[in-house]
Amino acid sequence: MMLLKLILAVFLPPVSAFLQVGLGLHFWINIILTILGVVPGMVHAFWLVLIDKK
Repeated sequence: MMLLKLILAVFLPPVSAFLQVGLGLHFWINIILTILGVVPGMVHAFWLVLIDKK
């Protein structure tokens, strides 16, 4: 599952963030970062998946 989230972090960062944290604050931060620029959204999504607080 982690591999899928990492792949999604490259192509669809908000989907990866949603799968990791749900509709929480980090999901909305990721949406904003992705709108401002795709790379910041990717970095944030990677960070969410790799930290894995669950």
